[in-house]
Amino acid sequence: MDSLPTLLSIAVVWGLAAVTPGPNFFVTVRSASAHSRRHALAAVGGIVTGTALWGLAGFFGISTLFALAPWLYTGLKVVGGAYLVFLGLRLIRASFLREAQSTPAAVAAKPGVWASWRLGLLTNLSNPKTAAFVTSLFATTLPAEPAMGLGLLAAGTMTAVSLTWYGTVAWVFATPVMTGIYSRTARLIDRAAGGIFTLFGAKLALDS
Repeated sequence: MDSLPTLLSIAVVWGLAAVTPGPNFFVTVRSASAHSRRHALAAVGGIVTGTALWGLAGFFGISTLFALAPWLYTGLKVVGGAYLVFLGLRLIRASFLREAQSTPAAVAAKPGVWASWRLGLLTNLSNPKTAAFVTSLFATTLPAEPAMGLGLLAAGTMTAVSLTWYGTVAWVFATPVMTGIYSRTARLIDRAAGGIFTLFGAKLALDS
C-alpha cells in the first residue's frame, strides 16, 4: 500500500505530540482518578472528536483561513486561553473547598457523561495552534495534491493514535491503586493541574 509509509509517519509524529503532557492529558487523568473510568472514557471521546476535527481542518487548510483573517486566529486563541484559565482556576478553587472540609470527598456531584465528553472536546479545541501544527504535519508527509481518501485516512490515523493513547491513560488512572493515590493527594494534584491549565491558557491567550 503506497500510503502506508505516509500514514506511519503521521502516526509517529502525532503520537509524540499526544504523549507530551498537556491539557488533554490532565483532563483524562483527573476524570479517571476523581470520577470513574466511564467519565474518563467519555472525556477521551471528546478529545478524540476534537482530534478528528483538527485533522480534517488541517487537511482542508484552515491555517490558510487564519492567514487571511488573522483576527479570527487571535480571537480563537484568546477564547481558548480564557477557557483553559477558567478550568485551571476552577480546579484550584475546588482544592481549597476540599481543604475546608473534613474529608477529601468530592465537593460536587460527579458530572454526567455528556458533560465529561464536552469537557474533553472543548479542552482539545481550545488551542487553535493545533491547526497550524496539523497543517505543517500534512505538508511534510502528504503528497502535493493528496487524494481525498488519503486525507481522510490521515485524519483517521491521528484519531486512532489519540484514542489509543488517551484510552490507555484513562484505563490506567482509573485503577484502584491510582484512584487511591488521588484520594490521598487530591488537593495537591488539583492545584498542580490547575496551575498548569492557568499558565498554559494565559500563554496561549497572550502569545502574539
